[in-house]
Amino acid sequence: MIATEPSHTLRSMNLRVPLTRRYLMCPPRYFAVDYAINPWMDPSQPVDVGRAIAQWTGLRDTYRRLGHTVEEIEPQPGLPDMVFAANSGTVIDGRVLGARFRAKERVPEADHYRRWFLEHGYRDVVMPSRINEAEGDFAWTGRMILAGTGFRTDPEAHAEAQEILGVPVLSLRLVDPRYYHLDTALFVLSEATESRPAHIAYYPEAFSAGSRRVLARLFPDAVLADAADAECFGLNGVSDGRNVVLPVEATGLADRLAEQGYEPVFADISELRKAGGGPKCCTLEIRK
Repeated sequence: MIATEPSHTLRSMNLRVPLTRRYLMCPPRYFAVDYAINPWMDPSQPVDVGRAIAQWTGLRDTYRRLGHTVEEIEPQPGLPDMVFAANSGTVIDGRVLGARFRAKERVPEADHYRRWFLEHGYRDVVMPSRINEAEGDFAWTGRMILAGTGFRTDPEAHAEAQEILGVPVLSLRLVDPRYYHLDTALFVLSEATESRPAHIAYYPEAFSAGSRRVLARLFPDAVLADAADAECFGLNGVSDGRNVVLPVEATGLADRLAEQGYEPVFADISELRKAGGGPKCCTLEIRK
């Protein structure tokens, strides 16, 4: 039986506290849309690499301005989606579970990230045996991983993640191909502590009926996004517990977050969205 997360109080809403984070990002030096592996990608449409680099740099500098640490991995030619670092690993308590991609075009990315972790002193690095697109489908709440499946990550990868990372994993089914990763439809606004439950935002229509019921039971005070929020990748946000980095178009969601005591911080990711990515896609969190 799954225990219900207790409700947020007005007091907790007024005490949004930012926590310093450590992120890994990859510059989009070789960014392109040369193939289509999600509904947002159209190889016939032109891509401005210079603009993508400027947008990525703005996102990186925003994190640093907010007090977070950003480390960088060297991009590799022929891997245009390597910029989407979130898909390449899940790190909890310093333990690294790598990635195994479904699309053949992205398969080589996993080993570049594996080597980065080993070269930077991480010794507890495990590569998955099942298709596992990492933080694209895994959202850490501070108590459990919310894990997506339906389009990319295998459901069997959820059990593997629980075994390797040693934390509870709850499966959620995605049903709209536009929201092919969990991080396009849900993100954690504030992680659970001893005194407060986790707080999340999500787009209900992206999930199966059963998963919607589970989310409503576990997170009755979640911020619910609408179609306009989802279509601009508003749910692909990054929160430090107070400051929430969102695409500039996600104004409706920003208003609802501000009402809950968060500080929306806007980032232009329009060029990167041509490949189906947003702020979170570009951001792998390293939890030590």
